[in-house]
Amino acid sequence: MNATVSDRKVHVPLGERAYDILIGPGLIARAGAEIASRLKGRKAAVITDENVAPLYLDALVKSLEASGITAATLVLPAGEKTKSFEHLMNVCDKVLEARIERNDFVVALGGGVIGDLTGFAAGIVRRGVRFVQVPTSLLSQVDSSVGGKTGINSRHGKNLIGVFHQPDLVLADADVLNTLSEREFRAGYAEVAKYGLIDKPDFFAWLEANWKSVFSGGAERIEAIAASCQAKSDVVVADEHENGQRALLNLGHTFGHALEAATAYDSARLVHGEGVAIGMVLAHEFSARMNLASPDDARRVERHLKEVGLPTRMSDIPGALPPAEVLMDAIAQDKKVKSGKLTFILTRGIGQSFVANDVPSSEVLSFLKEKHPQ
Repeated sequence: MNATVSDRKVHVPLGERAYDILIGPGLIARAGAEIASRLKGRKAAVITDENVAPLYLDALVKSLEASGITAATLVLPAGEKTKSFEHLMNVCDKVLEARIERNDFVVALGGGVIGDLTGFAAGIVRRGVRFVQVPTSLLSQVDSSVGGKTGINSRHGKNLIGVFHQPDLVLADADVLNTLSEREFRAGYAEVAKYGLIDKPDFFAWLEANWKSVFSGGAERIEAIAASCQAKSDVVVADEHENGQRALLNLGHTFGHALEAATAYDSARLVHGEGVAIGMVLAHEFSARMNLASPDDARRVERHLKEVGLPTRMSDIPGALPPAEVLMDAIAQDKKVKSGKLTFILTRGIGQSFVANDVPSSEVLSFLKEKHPQ
């Protein structure tokens, strides 16, 4: 089936592993036709979670079956703690039990947790099977479903175990975002704002002017998702395996991941996008502290994120946080650390982010102590 007039398509040109991201209304109902027109396999394993399953699993399976694709399903617990070895084994077992072969495919129906976990399983079962992302949160539509980074968490930190495994198709159904809570939508919006702060100052200014329309839905929402996917595609194509500039996509994430670890991935206290929001403010403030950028830029970032309802300070996180030294330990485990030297995404201003190597640990620790709420 061809894209409807309302759809936007972003192509990710990775040679033999190139794929399309379709963004538009009603894509879950059309998923079977879109997949069947691109992939040869006629068997699927659909992995989802207990929050998403009651809303969309039946519709997706019905769409697949209408296109001659038989589907096995697995419903997992919701939440960040599902990104574990235990659940990775569950997914692998389900894929093998369903006799998914290399021409068949695995479908991730859910947010970033399900996408990361399912993509990892698809990357290692039979040394790699085809994989379709059907992201159901704003965060997963604009970030985690695109680019092929998959993985699970370790007690040592977030996303430290995984593989690069590109999807064969991404179907971002804009309608499903209407069922998100305000908190979930805001958390995803942090990743949208991130693309403006990395290297698109005009997009950040557009968001400052149009964020209310993005939140309410319609053309502006689809435009924001498409712009975000295009921005991520451009970076991924230039640096697929994060050997250089792809690290820019982690703006705010080094601080954010440390805060997530500090809250033991308790979503009642902090979800990923909220950690990123706080982390982006901290990255801009740290850049100002290092005399790289104006403090006005940090204040502008904080003002916008606070306006949309996101947390912007460590003190906004409910409950006590461990000491700054413990946060530093989590930062030292970050995937961007090389030869024991800290790498941060810092900025020279709005839309002027860069990869900073060999950032002094002493400066970071001093900064964390200054910003720590206790």
